[in-house]
Amino acid sequence: MPLLLSIDTSTRGCSVALHQDGQLLSNYDLLAEKSSSGMLTTLIYNAVEHAGFQLVDVDAFAVAKGPGSYTGLRIAVSTAKGLCFALDKPLISVNTLEAMTLQLKSFFPANYLFCPMLDARRMEVYCAVLDAELHFVEATQAKIMDEQSFTELLTERSVVFFGDGAEKCQRILGQNPNAHFPTAAIFPSAKTVGELAWKRFQKQQFEEVAAFEPFYLKDFMATTPKPKSY
Repeated sequence: MPLLLSIDTSTRGCSVALHQDGQLLSNYDLLAEKSSSGMLTTLIYNAVEHAGFQLVDVDAFAVAKGPGSYTGLRIAVSTAKGLCFALDKPLISVNTLEAMTLQLKSFFPANYLFCPMLDARRMEVYCAVLDAELHFVEATQAKIMDEQSFTELLTERSVVFFGDGAEKCQRILGQNPNAHFPTAAIFPSAKTVGELAWKRFQKQQFEEVAAFEPFYLKDFMATTPKPKSY
């Protein structure tokens, strides 16, 4: 009965999950800022140990490949690759937005579309549009929100906008009757990364560990640190 350990640090938080034969055994989610850098390895250890296993028992490691925070994605992918190399295990990657959609899709009619959004500074978001079968209707992209955003799609279909970038969209499209905005906050989670990774594991859809890189979507832009006041 294969064990899969999944990691998601696409945004400010940190999430780890352990699945066996596609069934969730343990799951830890931290939403604290920058928790991935300090807590990821601890959560990995806890998720495995509290389920009664050791890291050597894990059959494959899965990671949310992005889009998302440059630093968060780099931490998750480097950790997953390190575990794969050390334990000689395969690596599975999952699109962060696809995994987010899996959290929500069963709560809406089957003909709805889903647009997960992650904040990407100012009026920009990382987003995609998926249907209830998790097929991509619009590919993952970095999109600047304005009055014309999604207007053509919304004339034909009902669309659910969610994630920490959806607030920008709601200010612009909130009056459109086909635009829906759940009140519950939806954050990336390793739980649904693991559910999708199990399907890929069954099909032996593995990444080339040495060559694999996160799906950054756009180049890293460093910020100028503020001067210190003494």
